[in-house]
Amino acid sequence: MGNVIYPNETMRLLFERASCRSFSRRSVPGDVLKIVLEAGTHAPTAGNLQPYSILKIEDPETRRRLGEMCGQKFIGEAPVNLIFCIDLHRLERWAELETAPFTATSSFRHFWVSFQDTVMCAQNLCTAADSMGLGSVYIGTVLEIFPQLREMLQLPKGVFPVVLLCLGYPETKVAPRKKLGTDTIVHNEKYREIEDSKLLRAFNEKYSGQDDRRLDVTEERINTIFEVCKKVRNEDFAKRCVEKIKQNGYIHSVQRYFGLHYRADRMPQGNVEYLSGMEASGLNWFKEFRTET
Repeated sequence: MGNVIYPNETMRLLFERASCRSFSRRSVPGDVLKIVLEAGTHAPTAGNLQPYSILKIEDPETRRRLGEMCGQKFIGEAPVNLIFCIDLHRLERWAELETAPFTATSSFRHFWVSFQDTVMCAQNLCTAADSMGLGSVYIGTVLEIFPQLREMLQLPKGVFPVVLLCLGYPETKVAPRKKLGTDTIVHNEKYREIEDSKLLRAFNEKYSGQDDRRLDVTEERINTIFEVCKKVRNEDFAKRCVEKIKQNGYIHSVQRYFGLHYRADRMPQGNVEYLSGMEASGLNWFKEFRTET
């Protein structure tokens, strides 16, 4: 980031961290991977329970399959894939072996903290990887292939995938993306509504230059956005959105994100199926708990 001077190396790593999607053919040495994995396990965790497991995937064929399943070829090109999973199975086994009561697989509270713990482990590991000269990228689309992952990775009940992290040495140095600043993100003492003009200015600055996400107008894109708007709001809103696009002469970043990429009409679909998938994994966080009789 130019000639920025940071107070220490940790701050530099945090400020300059960027997602890497192009990996060299260089393998990750075992000792490097070992210490990076160990750093992940030292992340904060509620009650020091560590309700997570990390599945380390280095087999080329498995990595290739993951890339195909997620629709992102570079996943298979990364020498290491790490799948972070909530793991209440291990805790349940521990409780059973020591004759202790256990309801974590039926407790929303346990879901809430175990999800946080799993993600904190992943981010601890990600920072450790950066410090060792590795590149990484999070893959959230594993949520689209939960059933396939359960079968492929032989996940027992009580174990549920959260996120995939690709690791490897970058082919080239990756530039960090612009972020919203603390004046937008941080609220002092209580939540405050930011003035419309200031909020728009903050987003416009974030999505400018190399981070510009605007798209050229095409008939296909206009038609898609119109249909999305019509489905989630109404026809009048859809017409206003299209008119706004025509006035601007381009498709704005936020219109691209929620009208074309993370489509607002599709994203809520499958909620029931996701919950059913969790239940099939032995996780009943969203049901009333009933004791054994």
